[in-house]
Formats: sequence, C-alpha cells, structure tokens
Amino acid sequence: MTTDTNIDECLTADQIKDYLKNNPDFFIEYPDLIELIHLPHKSGAAVSLIERQVSTLRERNQEMRERINLLLEAAKTNDKLFEKTKRLIISLLEADDLSTLVDTLSESLGTDFQVEFHSLILFGDQQALPACNTKVVGMDQANSQIGTLLRTNRPISGVLGSEELSFLFEDQAADVGSVAAVPLSHGSIFGIIAIGNSDPNYYRSSMGTLFLSYIGDALNRIVPKMLLEK
Repeated sequence: MTTDTNIDECLTADQIKDYLKNNPDFFIEYPDLIELIHLPHKSGAAVSLIERQVSTLRERNQEMRERINLLLEAAKTNDKLFEKTKRLIISLLEADDLSTLVDTLSESLGTDFQVEFHSLILFGDQQALPACNTKVVGMDQANSQIGTLLRTNRPISGVLGSEELSFLFEDQAADVGSVAAVPLSHGSIFGIIAIGNSDPNYYRSSMGTLFLSYIGDALNRIVPKMLLEK
C-alpha cells in the first residue's frame, strides 16, 4: 500500500474516514500510530484502540455464545418433543379400537406432553359412531361455531374467540388463554384436535405447530377406519 505524503492539512473527518475504510491495512504499515490513538471508555478513562477492539470482540463473542445457547436449548426441546410424539404415534397405531385410541391420546397429552387443556372432537352422528370418551357433534354445529378454523383446513395457533373456545374446551374455556389446533380430514373433515394453555402468549400466531401436525397426520390415517367400526 502507498500513502500520499502531501495530504492536505484541511482534510475533513469524513475524508479521513473514507480513506481508512479504503485502506484497511493502514495501521499494519504504521503500527506505532495505534498506540497514539485513545478512545473514551464508559468509565471515563481512555483506552487504546487495541483495548477497545479486544473489548468489542469479547462483547460479540458473548452475544454469539448466548445465541448458540438459545439454539441448543431449542434443539433439546425439539428433541424431547420428537421422542414424545414418536411414543404417542406408536401407541396410537397399536390401539385396537376408537375408545382405546381416545384414551391413549388423552393420557399422552395430559401426562407425557403435560398439556394444560386438550380436546378431540369428532363430527358426525353419535349414534352411528363407535362409543368412545370424546365429544361428538354434527357437522352443521361444527361449521356454525368453528367454521373459520375448519375452512382453513390447516394448523392454527393463537388467541380464539369465546364461542370457539367454548366449543373446543366447554367448561374449561374461561381458563384457556391461547390455542393450537389441527382440523382432521381424510377426504373430508371428520374432527379437530386442540391443545390450550392459560398463557395468552404461549401459543402465538407465529408459533410452529409441527409436532401437533404430526399427531394430526397420524389420526387422519387411523381414525377414519375406526369410525366405520360399530
């Protein structure tokens, strides 16, 4: 690198800034100048440019470590969710009838997943479906009360209206702050699975519903066959 020995004494700060940006190795050729540069510190004392750079690098490293720790925690959480989901799906596949399947699902969500509120609702004629410990309603009633959720035919999460909460969680509706739900369908919609939390921000609209979707996909393939059994 070459430097201009006839630098105008009236150079502006911006010109010097631009020059140093365009010549990043300037202080490599003139290391003695680094020791002459001092920057004000938060404590009021002056520090050298090298000390300031080291301090900045330490701060960036700390931020990076914190980000990595957050990613590791998220990975651990997802790994645990995956294992729980795998155990549940295997148990659902082993269920002999609809009643056993419903009880298995309820036990897993409440105990293994430790979900505060959960609900599985099937659509159809209760007299025509196999007996089981879950809510069964007509399709017209479902469309009337949660039609918006069903029309999307995709997972949703966030805060729902009082009528939707009452339909999904009945007597517990007043205690539910946020919800994640997945409509169940196999050719046509036959039900919905929903989980809830008392914290309105727990299931946010931007929150992924990947694992609940996996459970929903399994139910989509298992439940329709059982609905035909009587």
